[in-house]
Amino acid sequence: LPYIVVSPQCPSESAWARPDQQKRLLELLDYVKKNFQVDEDRIYLTGLSMGGYGTWRLAADHPEMFAAAVPVCGGGNPEDGGKLKNLPIWVWHGTEDSAVPFERSVEMVNAIKKAGGTKVRFTSLEHIGHLSWEAAYTAPDLYSWLNQQKASQNK
Repeated sequence: LPYIVVSPQCPSESAWARPDQQKRLLELLDYVKKNFQVDEDRIYLTGLSMGGYGTWRLAADHPEMFAAAVPVCGGGNPEDGGKLKNLPIWVWHGTEDSAVPFERSVEMVNAIKKAGGTKVRFTSLEHIGHLSWEAAYTAPDLYSWLNQQKASQNK
């Protein structure tokens, strides 16, 4: 795939949705943009589990920065629905997830739709637990969908 993939690991004593880690993610993204050939119109954001929480937070705080977001088995703040309504988002979550309740994704999708968002997709994985990223990241349709997204189209 024609992507630069950056997969940071969160320190074990922290969480991706914390302000200090969000700041570090932005610093990492700035570093990557300065040191590699990055098409800034095609920066995609994804994360799973705790990274799914971080994805929701970073996308809500900086929706203009991303072409699309793919939170996988994470949760966010439904009050951010209005901030996310113009961003293409494909949410994935297993219905039997015991680590992050399935309802956390349902709440976010509903909040975005309530705010007028029409670019949100939701794949609920029936009878799947927390390992929903296996289905998400092996789905060829996901990468085809990502390739269609550009940040400049989200205004």
